[in-house]
Amino acid sequence: MGPTASGKTALAVRLVESFPLEIISVDSALVYRGMDIGSAKPDAATLARAPHHLLDVREPTEAYSAAAFCDDARRLMADIAARGKVPLLVGGTMLYFRALLHGLDDLPRADAALRKALEAEAAVRGWPALHAELVQVDPTTAARLAPNDSQRIGRALEVFRLTGTPMSALLDRARADLPYRVLQLALVPSDRAVLHQRIAARFDAMLAAGLVDEVRALRLAHALAPGLPAMRAVGYRQAWAYLDGEIDLAQLREQGIAATRQLAKRQLTWLRSWPDAVELDCLADDLEAEAMALVARHLRT
Repeated sequence: MGPTASGKTALAVRLVESFPLEIISVDSALVYRGMDIGSAKPDAATLARAPHHLLDVREPTEAYSAAAFCDDARRLMADIAARGKVPLLVGGTMLYFRALLHGLDDLPRADAALRKALEAEAAVRGWPALHAELVQVDPTTAARLAPNDSQRIGRALEVFRLTGTPMSALLDRARADLPYRVLQLALVPSDRAVLHQRIAARFDAMLAAGLVDEVRALRLAHALAPGLPAMRAVGYRQAWAYLDGEIDLAQLREQGIAATRQLAKRQLTWLRSWPDAVELDCLADDLEAEAMALVARHLRT
């Protein structure tokens, strides 16, 4: 687990090359076909060295939820274990990790009518106003969401209005029932400024690789809308705004980097209070050696 640009994929590939592991991606953007550049999807050479499960399993017009991830991940984990290997779950979508470890059984299914009502409310009042409402009823969830995170604010308010109970309380109430011993490694930078430099460099590389062209092609190939989960992903929503003429290229870069930094901040907020995680400095020279030793010890016991 770790924030964006912390080096999760590179470390995971080295672990796969050293131990009998198979990677399951834990990333809400990598599930979408055609979203390769902006999601930092592993390239063909990387996938040849270390195949990843749960890449390209949805069209960008489709939704993918924590519940769907849990179903897919549990099935894949069982398949991997049956082949005598060990599942290695790698990514930065912390809600997916939490759902898998602690369950989402107490959360109600999506309610289309209520979701539509919340979106209509947001159209009038704005998502920051709904975020302020969430602060009052579920401050724990609100604290890790940006005021314009429409998808997650909407879901948290939907859960509260359906159950009368904060989503954070329902998540805390659930318990894990995974039939595995779990080693949790959290990649956390010792210097946030260095992570920010990595984020800026990677976003510049995405722009140079054709992020805008990728989003343009997706818009031509699919009936997309800016509110879809796929197009709300960091980088994609800024490229969408650029293509609509709302911002220029310099603003696209500035806003994309800022949004990625905010994403990393939220991921680190999750990790600071994560139970049972072994924290590793993702900037340390001995990161790989330390991770190798921990995995080797875990597999021996």
